[in-house]
Amino acid sequence: MNEKETRLQATYDTLHAIPEVGFAEHRTSAWLAERIEAAGFSVTTGVGGTGVVAVLKGTEPGPVVALRADMDALEHVVNGETVRVHSCGHDAHCSMVLTVAEELAKTGIRRGTLKILFQPAEEKLFGATRMIEAGAIDDVDIILGIHLRPIQEAKTGQATPALYHGSSYIMEATITGQTAHGARPHLGINAIDGAAAAVQAVNAIHINPVIPFTCKVTKLAAGGATLNQIPDKAVMALDLRAQQNDAMKLLLAKAENAIKAGAATVGATAEAKVTGGVPGAEYHPEIIELAREAIRAVLGEAGLLAPIVTPGGEDFHNFVQAKPSLKAGYIGLGCDLTPGLHDPAMKFDRSALINGVAILTYMVEKLLK
Repeated sequence: MNEKETRLQATYDTLHAIPEVGFAEHRTSAWLAERIEAAGFSVTTGVGGTGVVAVLKGTEPGPVVALRADMDALEHVVNGETVRVHSCGHDAHCSMVLTVAEELAKTGIRRGTLKILFQPAEEKLFGATRMIEAGAIDDVDIILGIHLRPIQEAKTGQATPALYHGSSYIMEATITGQTAHGARPHLGINAIDGAAAAVQAVNAIHINPVIPFTCKVTKLAAGGATLNQIPDKAVMALDLRAQQNDAMKLLLAKAENAIKAGAATVGATAEAKVTGGVPGAEYHPEIIELAREAIRAVLGEAGLLAPIVTPGGEDFHNFVQAKPSLKAGYIGLGCDLTPGLHDPAMKFDRSALINGVAILTYMVEKLLK
């Protein structure tokens, strides 16, 4: 390995050894801030919680290009013990982006500004939102991300120029009826009946079948310790997914209407609200084409995959929703990753990380040099 690859692997070793969950990435962010400041970037810490923003300016006017890497790890229970593990590859993402930044700082950029965003709490699905609220993308014109992919999608020596995550949201609802004695149910309104009707109404939702979507009840609870009483409260939760953001807007509206209409069939009322989620991917054609060019240059035509569609979510896409003028792109990097993301036993071919470094470096140099 050359010096750059050795440094990349050492960076990964360091970050992999200090996994921290969302908004608790204190050691991770401090270490990254120190390293990137030493490379010559102006650094701001504590952005959106534990986020780090680093800036390198060129000598001529030009666009502001941001590279984003997520920092947080996941908690798992392994052999009865709760452990923190980088089972989604965020340590690898930070390692690649830091190495790109260090290499570009050596030669400098001719025009514009390179902005590095080390983002907290992607797994909580609102780390990007916290950075947006802190002004991290106010001046950004182009934003790029990268993610390791499981072996089923991409192998070492392959990459996709666009990873299309779906839109994913959670809706929670409360059904309210009227309590009564079990001997006189006609004097009450059973919240369970209302919830059951709401479930059936949700299951009857349809939108354009050409667009992949799912809408299903994932929680239903009612009643208490008194088993001869008509319950007046029931709570339910829905997991909603759609591959397009416009379809998700329609799906959310239909789900809320279904819950309220279902409950109303037995005289109950319902309140529903979205309590979390992320939008789907929206990328700019120019950035996708640049990504194709970069992958061809680094991995050859054989290494260039078609865009990949995945039902998984990513809070990276909040950046474009908050600032529609952003030109966004997102690379999916093959690395023989098994058995899968979010598995505490996840492992991958670390030699593939230098491919990600080369692809991102190519893209930034085309945009800023």
